[in-house]
Amino acid sequence: MISMNWRGRPLTSLEVIVSLIAGTSTKTGLKIEASKSDKEYAYGTKISDAELRKLRMLKADFHPEWNYGIRPRKC
Repeated sequence: MISMNWRGRPLTSLEVIVSLIAGTSTKTGLKIEASKSDKEYAYGTKISDAELRKLRMLKADFHPEWNYGIRPRKC
């Protein structure tokens, strides 16, 4: 679990955070890969309501406002 992996470790830099995420695994064997990207992303890009409605967003049962998946559209 991420919270167990981070316990007692101060998050002092982005590199520390990425390293802790990358060191995370689950009891069932899921391993996480993480890396820092230096890519610059456009700030303030607006998406219309019509474009947003076209997405297939699948909300999770637990905190669906935070946890969701985006799936390809059905053709």
